Amino acid sequence: MTINQATIDLVKRWEGFKADAYRCPAGVWTIGYGITAGAGIGVDPKPGMRVTEAQAERHLAQALERFAAQIRPSITAPINENEFGAFLSLAYNIGAGGFRGSSALRHFNAGDKARAAAAIKLWNKATVNGKRQTLQGLVNRREDEVRLFLTPVAAQPAPSAPAPSTNPLVALLRALAALFGGRK
Repeated sequence: MTINQATIDLVKRWEGFKADAYRCPAGVWTIGYGITAGAGIGVDPKPGMRVTEAQAERHLAQALERFAAQIRPSITAPINENEFGAFLSLAYNIGAGGFRGSSALRHFNAGDKARAAAAIKLWNKATVNGKRQTLQGLVNRREDEVRLFLTPVAAQPAPSAPAPSTNPLVALLRALAALFGGRK
């Protein structure tokens, strides 16, 4: 399953670009588009560290591929690219281990997409200053993930017939072939 642009856009929107390393609400050093040392791509944000937006986009692409590789094997039901993208965004935010143990994955693999979508919304809490609390930003992010999860993937257009030729000779030959059943 490939990572579509809607997924990348969703993650970028919710992580936001920050050139300078910062501590997220959970106290973890972060940089770029939500990259932490836990992303496992060789970037270990520290105070004073800085990245360009181009570097941050490369880091994000590497991190999303890494997370995708970690969650793909646990998805056993047929999945479309938007469902996968919503799960990837969730895993990027809560960790691959958290995702693999989630009721969202369990319900999806059991074929209950409605319950899987509802279970995505449960991941709206973080520990801030030692207290577990609901964060409005996580509530909003989960809503966007569910929206992507429930968005149908456009069907691929059927191959079209070749356009009729505007060459009068070709048109005449086709008409004759049709008239005489294509016999030589």
